Amino acid sequence: MAMAWNLLSKFAMKKIMYIREDPSKRLPEVIEWARRFDLTGRYAKAFDMLDPFVKDERNNWNRMARSLISELDPICLNKLVANLAVNSFLASAPKRERLTKRESHNIPWAILMDPTASCNLRCIGCWASEYRKTDGLDEALLDRIICEGKNLGIYMYIYSGGEPLIRKDDILRLAERHQDCYFLAFSNGTLVDERFAEECRRLGNFTLALSVEGFEAETDLRRGKGTYRKVIDAMDILKSHGVPFGFSTCYHRHNTEVVGSSDYVDFMVEKGCRFGWYFTYMPLGHDADLTFLATPDQREYMYRKVREYRNSKPIFLLDFWNDGEYVNGCIAGGRNYLHINAAGDVEPCAFIHYSTANIKEMSLLDTIKQPLFMEYAAGQPFNENHLRPCPLLDNPEKLRDMVLRSKAKSTQLLDEEDVVSLTAKCEDVSIAWAARADKLWNERKHG
Repeated sequence: MAMAWNLLSKFAMKKIMYIREDPSKRLPEVIEWARRFDLTGRYAKAFDMLDPFVKDERNNWNRMARSLISELDPICLNKLVANLAVNSFLASAPKRERLTKRESHNIPWAILMDPTASCNLRCIGCWASEYRKTDGLDEALLDRIICEGKNLGIYMYIYSGGEPLIRKDDILRLAERHQDCYFLAFSNGTLVDERFAEECRRLGNFTLALSVEGFEAETDLRRGKGTYRKVIDAMDILKSHGVPFGFSTCYHRHNTEVVGSSDYVDFMVEKGCRFGWYFTYMPLGHDADLTFLATPDQREYMYRKVREYRNSKPIFLLDFWNDGEYVNGCIAGGRNYLHINAAGDVEPCAFIHYSTANIKEMSLLDTIKQPLFMEYAAGQPFNENHLRPCPLLDNPEKLRDMVLRSKAKSTQLLDEEDVVSLTAKCEDVSIAWAARADKLWNERKHG
């Protein structure tokens, strides 16, 4: 794979330089080139959808592509194409599919892992707040996970925490060691400086999703006074170095109308964000504040706004819950991704803190075969309505049954929240959303 990656990397760099000379004419040519790497036809519909966009300079996706080509550092742009588009999506997909069939269980596309549970902030409603803060995965273990993952055809690695940039030197070394992979870290942005940005530019295969909750008032409400200004400064630093980055936003009862507004998305584009990843508040931990849960009106608002902006804004937006219709429901439990927390527990999802396997005691492949993951595979999709994808927020009875059947243990070592108590907190909100989601699903199906 290393030799193939080197050839693809060099070829991708030539194509990028080729596009820069005349983006309007040459973008369509390169899309056709990329289509040839989709040997199984897995992404044929996506390529068909892209074709008319790349030929229309007024189209928002066309504007975004031309912006990437002209503003990103050439090394970063090269790795974005060679590592993320080619290695992670196209070239490795057939291998994961073969292994999935051979092993009779899912091989994920991406691995989310926590180098540390420590953080320099204490945000209201943080999904990681109940982990033990002294836990961490050492560099050798992270390296082992990546090596084993590549053997399974996994080339996308995502860091969360805690604050992953507390371990910035370690994770940058891993990005340099594994130059055929692509790395993304969810970060609060407060530890980004010029040196770090220059290293990201030099490596090209490491990017950030910066956590921001709206404008200054909304961000500082959850993250602490002064945090917003530090995040905006981080965006300015990364943009000046030509490093791609995006925003990560949790929408909840008190900020949805702001973070879903056109003004907010336009400002994120102006600051240089290339993507935006929306999540919704989850009531994890015995002390979770249920007043932060988004209402059905707010969730529908985000559903409609994100789809509107995909046809008008030059930025790639994702909604972790409302986009279930595009991926046939829940993607967790190893179906498309899994989560390894800082104690080594291999969990189905960053928001599902139960496990029957630890990476420190077994191979990555064996952790994917754990009883809880097999329950996930048997139950997915958890609802025929893919706007109700989550086994906790949308179908709490499904998570409760899977955890109890698999005898999975809580990985929240600070409070060891049992699954019956957790799912009880989501019963009312799931019922309220069900009626709205069914209406939207029928509306969508009849298009």
